[in-house]
Amino acid sequence: MICPCANKGETSVVDSRPTEDGTAIRRRRICVCGKRFTTFERVQFRELVVIKKNGRKSIYDRDKLSKSVYIALKKRPIDTETVEKFITKISRSLEDLGQSEITTNTIGTMVMEGLKELDPVAYVRFASVYRNFREEKDFVQFVDKLDVYKKK
Repeated sequence: MICPCANKGETSVVDSRPTEDGTAIRRRRICVCGKRFTTFERVQFRELVVIKKNGRKSIYDRDKLSKSVYIALKKRPIDTETVEKFITKISRSLEDLGQSEITTNTIGTMVMEGLKELDPVAYVRFASVYRNFREEKDFVQFVDKLDVYKKK
């Protein structure tokens, strides 16, 4: 494994253990430069291809999904372990579809449905980017449709 700091492949594993949900192995590594970092080993059943809105295709990247989910959940009271379980659940659901090609619409819908349950604020944040709100009225119309924010 190449150290992200020294850019050298001379690292060794200090600690190795399964994640709480058992879907990955977490490894703490140390480089000859003295820096420590964490890597994860996960099972990949098949290589998924994502079909983007413009028709282009790219390989499914769990890290890209993770980045967008973490942005939506920034400064929200959700712990990292819960977020990682959520991302793993989405990735597994995509693999369980049994398709080798998946649209960004399918991924976005799954993430939005999950975030709606996990954290309503993150749901609205993700939707504002995913649905590409251009004006304030787009945002207001979307929020008005939510049961979460309506007074009972």
